Amino acid sequence: MSTVKTAIGTFVWHDHRSADPETARSFYSKLLDWETEIFEAGEIVYPMIKVNGTTHGGFGPSQDGGPSSWLGHIGVEDVDEAVQRAESAGGSILGEPMDIPEVGRMAVIRDPQGAVLSVYASASEDWTPSEGVFVWDELHTTDVEGGKQFYAELIGWTARDREMSEELTYTIFESDGVQRAGGVKLMRGDVPNWMPYVYADDVDATCAKAEELGAQKLMGPDDVQDIGRIAVLIDPTGAAFGLFKPSQS
Repeated sequence: MSTVKTAIGTFVWHDHRSADPETARSFYSKLLDWETEIFEAGEIVYPMIKVNGTTHGGFGPSQDGGPSSWLGHIGVEDVDEAVQRAESAGGSILGEPMDIPEVGRMAVIRDPQGAVLSVYASASEDWTPSEGVFVWDELHTTDVEGGKQFYAELIGWTARDREMSEELTYTIFESDGVQRAGGVKLMRGDVPNWMPYVYADDVDATCAKAEELGAQKLMGPDDVQDIGRIAVLIDPTGAAFGLFKPSQS
């Protein structure tokens, strides 16, 4: 199997989008010791997240004054075909397919419930997704069953449910026998979204440090049986993110 094939159906990149990219970059650099590498192409100047010599995502401005958020990019074989599948399945296109010089092709999609993501195909024939920084992505949606159907048609994910408690059912999205992401019913009042979790060796200490740096804690730190320890926060620009240390780590 080629290296590009291994990226299909996987979250391969994460963009932080806000009205204040420098505040976001400073916060996460102080919190997680992320370095920054600047990518330039024409008029594009894009600070990339660099950890252990590998880039994993970056910081840019929000689109059309939208709220701060993390945008996850999922690897696909053909962006234009993925866009057609998204529209056929009831999604809408927020950003038409576009080429990033020497990098790849992408498009931004909103699923039928309102969660936003990107589909991405690399220009390189020898490329694999980065690992070890963004360790999980979670769909918060008003319609889990609708989400299962949409992402099955868009990406080919299958879904299975895990009963976490009498009140909570958690959905695992998979492809090629590998867990790709999670899904859960949205809490009342929130907006459908995709939220990333970043690895933290000490979730409690990192959560406390995040609060000292201006983040707002929403949940945790808590242990999830057979899964790991997690916390969920809102960063100083308003974007939600999670901290996660898997049980086996």
